[in-house]
Amino acid sequence: MNITPLKTHPIGVGESLEAILDRYVPPLKEQTILAITSKIISLCQGRVIAKEEVPEKYQLIQKEADGFLEDLPPNPYDIYLTITNHILIPSAGIDESNGNGLYIMYPKDIQETATLIWSHLLNRDQLKTLGIIITDSHTTPLRRGVTGIALGWCGFNPLHTYVGKPDIFGKPLRVTQINNLDALAAGAVFTMGEGAEQTPLAIIHDAPRIEFQTRPPTPKEVESLRIPLNEDLYAPLLESVPWVWNT
Repeated sequence: MNITPLKTHPIGVGESLEAILDRYVPPLKEQTILAITSKIISLCQGRVIAKEEVPEKYQLIQKEADGFLEDLPPNPYDIYLTITNHILIPSAGIDESNGNGLYIMYPKDIQETATLIWSHLLNRDQLKTLGIIITDSHTTPLRRGVTGIALGWCGFNPLHTYVGKPDIFGKPLRVTQINNLDALAAGAVFTMGEGAEQTPLAIIHDAPRIEFQTRPPTPKEVESLRIPLNEDLYAPLLESVPWVWNT
């Protein structure tokens, strides 16, 4: 597998996402995957708010999150645990880095946006197979540092299953699946960087075990990636705290 980051100019609020893609993404080949950080999509959509307009960051976090915790003790880093877009994520995905005085929120309609990007580049380059991943960074419990994760995708099956296939001793595997989507996002985000690299796009070539699709994912396929809270391995921890859910 090969990952090539693409450098851009500093993306400003309200720019055209299609124009950015056409300027910086070279003609793509069949079975290529393009990763794009969610931050530049948010900037293009105007999903930002000036810090001086928000009396307390946690009020914005509560508004943006699907689930949050109330009455938390003071937090010196202004980072809070939330569930947003069915992901356990710090601060509802609100980002300050490279924001120049802005809070940058998650994009609107993430899955629909992935499909629009897929359709645009598919038509532009006259392709039959193309993958799109919208990425962000997240933390892992009990581990320092951040890694990449996918918020949305289009053009390929996000999971590769080994269920029913034999291991090296011929024993059928019962539950093993590879999360291709987040594995590719982690590699792309690692290559794009988290600081001043200014490379919010990356092209992934020759990724193994990818089953490309010639249509957007169905709602059932999108849902198949998610685990209900009460079925999750971490349910004893996640259900032991008083989540407040936005409806």
